[in-house]
Amino acid sequence: MRLLLTISLLAWFSLAQADSIRMLIQQSPLAGSQFYALPEVLGEIRPGDVLDLVRESDNRHDAKAIRVEWRGRKLGYLPRAQNRAVSAAMDRGERLTARVSSISDNKNPWLRLTLEVYAEL
Repeated sequence: MRLLLTISLLAWFSLAQADSIRMLIQQSPLAGSQFYALPEVLGEIRPGDVLDLVRESDNRHDAKAIRVEWRGRKLGYLPRAQNRAVSAAMDRGERLTARVSSISDNKNPWLRLTLEVYAEL
């Protein structure tokens, strides 16, 4: 609730200065990347690339699941331990965007891609 109040106040104060603002709400590793397309696109994807967040409320493993895609390819998911606020925001119809913040060929799949999720105000 505090986050929404803060976001609302920031948006109200900034309306005179900009058409919209983008506020970082979460930075997370990509979960499950070893099972999806990330290994295939590792040489193509770059920091700053836009990612699509797709709400999977019917996911049998996690009702709050958020799939992460790049150019229509499934890369993995937001980690279950970090998807509650983002799934709630998506369920409310809030406008969220995501981008790659870092990428590497680390052997540990949890360290291969980090993404940032933004609220668009």
